[in-house]
Amino acid sequence: MDNESGSTLPLHDREQVLEHAASLILASWRSFDHARPQQPLPVSRHMDLLARALPGEGSSPIAALDAAADVLDVSLAQARPRYFAYIGSSGLEIGVLGDALMASHDVNVAVSAGAADLLEAQTIRWLGEFVGFDPEALGVVAAGGTISNLTALTAARERALPGFRHDGAAGRRMALYCSREAHYSVRRAAELLGIGGRQVRGIPLDSERRMQPDACAAAIDEDLAAGIIPVAVVATAGTTLTGAVDDLEALAEVCEQREVWLHVDGAYGLPAAATQEAGARFRGLARAQSATVDAHKWLYVPKACSVLLMHDIESLERAFSHEESYMPHSGERLAVDHTLEYSRPLRSLKLWLAFTVHGADAIRHAIERNIEEAQLLASLLEADERFELLAHPQLSAVCFRHLPPPGVDADIHNAALAGALATDGRILLAAADLDGATCLRACVVNHRTTADDIRAIPAVLAEVAAGLAIAAL
Repeated sequence: MDNESGSTLPLHDREQVLEHAASLILASWRSFDHARPQQPLPVSRHMDLLARALPGEGSSPIAALDAAADVLDVSLAQARPRYFAYIGSSGLEIGVLGDALMASHDVNVAVSAGAADLLEAQTIRWLGEFVGFDPEALGVVAAGGTISNLTALTAARERALPGFRHDGAAGRRMALYCSREAHYSVRRAAELLGIGGRQVRGIPLDSERRMQPDACAAAIDEDLAAGIIPVAVVATAGTTLTGAVDDLEALAEVCEQREVWLHVDGAYGLPAAATQEAGARFRGLARAQSATVDAHKWLYVPKACSVLLMHDIESLERAFSHEESYMPHSGERLAVDHTLEYSRPLRSLKLWLAFTVHGADAIRHAIERNIEEAQLLASLLEADERFELLAHPQLSAVCFRHLPPPGVDADIHNAALAGALATDGRILLAAADLDGATCLRACVVNHRTTADDIRAIPAVLAEVAAGLAIAAL
């Protein structure tokens, strides 16, 4: 053993390296301020770099950072203002810095972590107040909405079938209830929790694409009569497809009458509960036992920062608490007694910084502007005979079709158009299926997006569609 002191993996010239990294981050922020004329693709230098064998010797950190930035520049960045496909994060700048600071300290909030525990608890309370769930909200911060939903439904399963975590189903049958357009994470949770994917009851929709409360009640009553145990109703507060918000008040009535857990999957849409424009759609939220919010979606911070809001922590403790020789508790409960995760970075720091630096009012205004932008897009499409608006936006998702030339199948045309848009690179939309029809879907969840970016959607679409028509001749 040598007698050298200090790190075995020092970063040489770290001040200079840090300054260089900061310059790369600033350059990326500047590039996100405005739309790109196109999306560059990887070329031979990227392919050569990413086909190299494992390095045996080190190299210049500045050169390595430059190479990494070059790879990222030809990757799809959801932070760009005309990325309307899917529901992604937009890389709030203070959140980026929070992630860097968090990673530097590398705190683990699985066990007692001092002030970091208090910061996470405060962030959860702030979010609970912001969306109208509970100003004294408890809960956990997780790696994503899928994990938050799974965590909540684990607690719901333990309440519905006490002792399940130790004894298993023991022949008992269970069921979950959700909208037919609920996120797949609900079915995935049913598969993982031993409920069974086929035991997820997809409840029919009403004219606003919301779960029908009466149909949900009937499904629960039918299962109860058959000896099947209802674990939870999962209401969606902003479906991925159209942004529909289930009737939370009516579903709370259904659940309270039957003593069934109500979980709200608001991963995408729940931040809109804080707005004057859309807030009324979320009436009844506070009556739910739990709710999921992905702050890395419509609260703009970088991935990943999902928050599970709860009114009490005991439900999670009953589902997750444990004692192990390698982690003595000394009578106190730790974060690992409330969650699936043992390695828990301080993900809440970026959201804490977002609220602290920008304030709740500015964040609320950003969400309201996105809602207005979605309404602007809908009005532009309705006024343009080249397009068909398929569903008026309840939040910020817009589903529509470009009308094809005579004799061309509309489904084939719109699927081809989505691919052609990706190749063109000026805007990015997602292809989707709405009631069996292939359509295009735009979702506005970016604090950088402007009205000009919205107006570009029909203009670029029409131009790219004309190119398809010419190519078909």
